[in-house]
Formats: sequence, structure tokens, C-alpha cells
Amino acid sequence: QLQLVESGGGLVQPGGSLRLSCAASGFTLDDYALGWFRQAPGQEREGVAAISTSGETTDYAGSVKGRFTISRDNAKNMVYLQMNSLEPEDTAVYYCAAIAVGFIDYALYMKADEYDYWGQGTQVTVSS
Repeated sequence: QLQLVESGGGLVQPGGSLRLSCAASGFTLDDYALGWFRQAPGQEREGVAAISTSGETTDYAGSVKGRFTISRDNAKNMVYLQMNSLEPEDTAVYYCAAIAVGFIDYALYMKADEYDYWGQGTQVTVSS
């Protein structure tokens, strides 16, 4: 059974950092492009960061560029989101997602409806 499981969320003060992790099971991530999304109450799910199957290209939402970093470790079947300089506006449930590409390339996907598999989400709350 293909599954993605996020961890690392929690409560952090403004200006703080968190590192989200996403573990894949039931499949290997090598041929999958990956993304992180978030959804705040009453808002649509938005793309935060994406990484290609090659791992050599990344993309970020303008609101997080320079603060968040997406990375992948295919050997561990993991994808990460390092979040620095967190702001109250970053408060949301964060989801990792995978799209089956089937080969190594540099394409990036920032739209939720492009993705095939989703985790259950982890809550991030930024508040003093």
C-alpha cells in the first residue's frame, strides 16, 4: 500500500524554525516528483515547495522563498521541508505529495490536482 506520512509539525514562536519530514512506504520515491502543500482554515490548499525527480530543481511559493527549503533523500525514501523565520501566516496543516513521473528529469509541479499521492498532514502553528 502506497503511503506518505508527515512528521515534525508543532507549535513554534515567530522567527523560529521547524523541519518537516515525509516518509514514503510501499513504493520508492526515485521516479516521483515531490511537493509540500499547506492549507489554513477557510483557505484553499496551496503549493509551498516542489522538487523534481532529479532533485536538481526546486520551486517555491513567493511567500516562502528564501525561508523554506525542500530536499529529498531517495536512499532513505524521505522528503523534507526546512522552515526558517516562521511567521504567523505560515500556520496551516502541511501535506507532502508525490506525482509519478517515471523517469529522472527536472520538471516541477506546484498544483495540487497534479499529484497522485498525499499524506495525512501535520499541523504547524506559529504563535507567541
